[in-house]
Amino acid sequence: MRTRIGVYLAHPRPGSFNHALFETVVDELQNLDCEVLAHDLCAEGFDPALTAGETGTVDAPESSADPQVALHQRELPSLDAVVFVHPNWWGMPPAVLTGWLQRVLVPGVAYKLGTADGEPLGLLKAGRALVLNTSDTPAAREHDEFGDPLQHIWSACVLPYTGVTDVRRVVFRTVTDSMDEERSGWLIQAREEARNLVSGS
Repeated sequence: MRTRIGVYLAHPRPGSFNHALFETVVDELQNLDCEVLAHDLCAEGFDPALTAGETGTVDAPESSADPQVALHQRELPSLDAVVFVHPNWWGMPPAVLTGWLQRVLVPGVAYKLGTADGEPLGLLKAGRALVLNTSDTPAAREHDEFGDPLQHIWSACVLPYTGVTDVRRVVFRTVTDSMDEERSGWLIQAREEARNLVSGS
């Protein structure tokens, strides 16, 4: 059975380096004969606004009336791994991806509460995730002044809650003043990270 991987891009500007990372990863995964479900969330017009009916955190909601949300909720449980590509904006993912997390990772799809031991039960079978970030903040400042908030978001607050325990994250920095040669090297690195994600190495 082919490995099924969801790849999600959150950047509104066509031609951005995030788009190049996204396209590179999708291409590499397809070369590896993976079944790739690629989503450019901004291009698809994904609505990040959580509705009042979607705010429950315990009981599984009824099927979403938003066809895009319903599609993602159907796809997600079938994935073997996930990839997220996004910039670091104010120490957070862009709003479209934050909204995707809030609207798609719902009880009954991504996790279950009310277990016997009181701990949330992650429902996703995707045991591995790759997060590719771009940043204009130097690494030392990101860690020393801010505590690397994106690392906490992905590896502590979000993915383990859903059952994804192998969280790999790579940050390409600083993008604004990078040269073409450096960006080419980053794209080669992104291909290698995609291969490692599939192999589990």
